[in-house]
Amino acid sequence: MLRISTETRRTKTVVMIEGRMTGSSVGTVEQCWRELYSASPKQKFIVDVCGVSFIDNAGKMLLREMHRRGAELHAEGCLNQAIVDEISASDEPEEKPTKKPKGGPIIFYITFLSLLAIPAFARAHQSATRLPAMAPTGTLSLTLKQSVVLALRQNPTEQIAILDAAESVQDKDIARSALLPQANFRAADSWNRINLQSEFGGKPLFPGVPLPGHIGPYQIFQAGPSFSTSVFDFALWKRYQASRANVSATKATSLSVREQVILLVVSQYIGTLRAVADVQASRSRVELAQALYDQAADLQKQGVGTGIDTLRANVELQNEKQRLIEAENDRDASLFGLSKLLNLDPRQKIELADTLSFFETPQPQVDQSIDEALNTRQEWKAILAEEKAQKLQKQATEYQRLPALSVDGYWDYLGTQPDNGIPVYQYEASINFPIFTSGRIKAEVTRADLDLKKLEQQKDDLRNQIALDVKTSLLNLESARDEVQVANLGVQLAKEEVVQARDRFQAGVADNIEVISAQDSLSRANDNQIAALYLFNQARADYARSIGQMEKTYSN
Repeated sequence: MLRISTETRRTKTVVMIEGRMTGSSVGTVEQCWRELYSASPKQKFIVDVCGVSFIDNAGKMLLREMHRRGAELHAEGCLNQAIVDEISASDEPEEKPTKKPKGGPIIFYITFLSLLAIPAFARAHQSATRLPAMAPTGTLSLTLKQSVVLALRQNPTEQIAILDAAESVQDKDIARSALLPQANFRAADSWNRINLQSEFGGKPLFPGVPLPGHIGPYQIFQAGPSFSTSVFDFALWKRYQASRANVSATKATSLSVREQVILLVVSQYIGTLRAVADVQASRSRVELAQALYDQAADLQKQGVGTGIDTLRANVELQNEKQRLIEAENDRDASLFGLSKLLNLDPRQKIELADTLSFFETPQPQVDQSIDEALNTRQEWKAILAEEKAQKLQKQATEYQRLPALSVDGYWDYLGTQPDNGIPVYQYEASINFPIFTSGRIKAEVTRADLDLKKLEQQKDDLRNQIALDVKTSLLNLESARDEVQVANLGVQLAKEEVVQARDRFQAGVADNIEVISAQDSLSRANDNQIAALYLFNQARADYARSIGQMEKTYSN
């Protein structure tokens, strides 16, 4: 999606571009730019591309043209900033090389580290530069299983949950790094000047010897490694264990989101099947109403029927056509919702390959289902892991009262010039023992206890919610199974009623009021059958979700 906004100030106009500058979007930006430039050619323009996520070759050419006409380009991020720098550099005149002053060794180290960073930047630039997506062609036919698999691969909610789980793994590694040795290398070349009057208060160091005003400038070159490591710190160890428990909790939460996404897709797919079935039933009723209207018209032409019969049949035909239009609209809207859940291209047309059907399955037992749900529901696993992490975090807080042993130091090559330095070093082992923390540790332990009590209440609520989900889904499943059987019988009887009413009307025994009434009965029976099949399939999905078996049921 492309968005262009302008802000005119006294002597300049700011053009803010957001979205993707690709394909047809570049033409839109170019048209807007030409209109602004033609209206005020002497105005100063600032083109802000900080909100642009991708710029293709056509977009780069347009930005270069804007810059050539005097526009100032503003950008953020490595990729956009590199593009703007490239455009600015290509339009600047070449300057004659000037003799640069000699630099110290620090310049060498900075250059060396910069060269190491160039390949990483090149890889990031290559991964960020992608070709614009082509418009999809044809209609995509999807089964329920294919829809679930597609949603698990590219649904944004599911992808965010996966990224959250990956972040928790990195948080664990960060916590672990506090327990492992740390080493750094530092190189510095500095020029210094010291005011001795301010350092020593203007007093002479030796009687009768005046204190000079300053020392320097003088050069100091320093290069060498430093290290530090924790030898004994129970608090850090417990924090690391808590971070590992958080990984389990986040992973379980991610799987719970995965189950929820599957339920949303399955529910939307089943709802779309119902809408498709409504369209098919509406078309059948329109065809039946058309046949009854033709029959009434033929009888009127033969002098057997009456005009009111033909009019009544025509009214019913128009009513059925209106219901068909509404059903088609509901079907298309439901297809759009399914496409959004699957994160498909908005231009991609889809159709459903499955049909709304009945699957005879045995009725599960309540107690066994609740036990299975408590063993498999990811929400329950997540809250158990969160409780374990909270207990470990409380222990880490309590262990802050214990002494912590650490070792650190450094080794440096130090001198006034790179060629006259000598090795200097410092190695230190220290024990940190908290004596008085003004009640901080006690308050943190109390807060951890309160968090554990909150989790205990959440566990009780979640346990009851899981039991309620199982009981409700089983009740709905049994009720929907009975509704399907009754609805099937109702459709069969309604069809027989229509056949008999048509025969009586054809024979002239009765007018077509009986036919219209039978036709309405068939319409209600069809709607009841479709609704019953939808409720049964939705109840199956709700039961699978209540026991944590959505992925096993619908994607395997």
